[in-house]
Amino acid sequence: MAGLPDTPLGLIGGLLILAVVMALSNWTTTTIIRVMVRRLASRTKSTWDDRIMERKVFARLAHVVPAVLAYYGIGLALGVTAADIASLADPDVVFTTPVRPLILAATLVQRVALAFIVVTAAVAFSSFLEAANDIYNESYAESKNRPIKGYLQVVSLLAYIAAGVVAVSLLAQVSPIAFLSGLGALMAIIILVFKDTILSLVASIQIMSNDMIRIGDWVEVPQSNADGDIVDIALHTVKIQNWDKTISTIPTHKFIGESFKNWRGMSESGGRRIKRAIKFDVNTIRFLKDEEIEHLSRFEVLRSYMKEKKESLAEHVASREGTDSGLIPEQRGLTNIGTFRAYVLNYLKAHPTIHDGMTLLVRQLDPGPQGVPIEIYCFSNDTDWVSYEDLQGDIFDHLFAILPEFGLRAFQEPAGSDFAKLGGREPE
Repeated sequence: MAGLPDTPLGLIGGLLILAVVMALSNWTTTTIIRVMVRRLASRTKSTWDDRIMERKVFARLAHVVPAVLAYYGIGLALGVTAADIASLADPDVVFTTPVRPLILAATLVQRVALAFIVVTAAVAFSSFLEAANDIYNESYAESKNRPIKGYLQVVSLLAYIAAGVVAVSLLAQVSPIAFLSGLGALMAIIILVFKDTILSLVASIQIMSNDMIRIGDWVEVPQSNADGDIVDIALHTVKIQNWDKTISTIPTHKFIGESFKNWRGMSESGGRRIKRAIKFDVNTIRFLKDEEIEHLSRFEVLRSYMKEKKESLAEHVASREGTDSGLIPEQRGLTNIGTFRAYVLNYLKAHPTIHDGMTLLVRQLDPGPQGVPIEIYCFSNDTDWVSYEDLQGDIFDHLFAILPEFGLRAFQEPAGSDFAKLGGREPE
């Protein structure tokens, strides 16, 4: 059995020396990593070592060094040998009064040091997984379609759980297997505590396997009042940057249990839908006069349509010759709203930013109290939001401006100026 320090000052001095050595070792190792290793990493062409340095993997591992010194140095500082500590568990060994507390203290410090080493290793391993995720996102274009952050977080969580079990086992001086077997009765509570984690893990697997969302997707989640781009997919949460630049954080399992809209299909198709109607005053719908037909025939987009219609009308008139003069003939002619529909259809077909491989319709909807709607259904070949809105505005600006050429008037609810005219005074 090693002798005790000669005096209390010697005991304090030994502990102080150990503390100073531990502090110096921690400072030395962190300095070496911060200066030398970072410098070496910056000189290499690869970026994976830079990501490891940014996540402070080695900096966290450096804290293991003082813990190792504490484990092996506490015996020297207290004058206790490894044999003394090992014999503490033997009930046949009798220690003197001043020796036993020192052996107990040394044993406690060693247990705490080992537990600290285990937890520190788990923290460093978690940082390494974060660096691996950064490397994956940088090096592989598939990272946006197949993010692995959620899976790495599961591995990190398991590492923390294992480290916690081992650390508690070391502190309690029991086998980890025996410790885990004692947790069987608490399994229901553990499942309840980690309910969200289990749900998120299952949801993450389903989301990734079915390719439901990716980083960069534009999604709408009405239940969470979220509308914007996905910026991060983690185990527990999905972060969405809304169009007002706010961030919505939604639990991952919500994307399995609730409905949402993903606009990725629109972006990948290369076409964005335009679906809008113009409502016409029914009182302005009529047959075109001959001079109006001649005028509209000079429009480039209507030239072939008007020629075809005039030939069709001429054939119809020829087929009716010789019939009973007392009968009122069938009224066939060009209507201003029908000609306008043909104009819009040909105008859109000739438009350079309208997708020619997708549905293009100009249709009349059911008339109602607000007039007769003519709906335009087509797709822009530019899915950018700003360009899409500009195109949609330009198209309808043109259509509203061309209406007088057809003798048509868009329907509009009466305004204050209209009531002022009815009252016999000019609107202000």
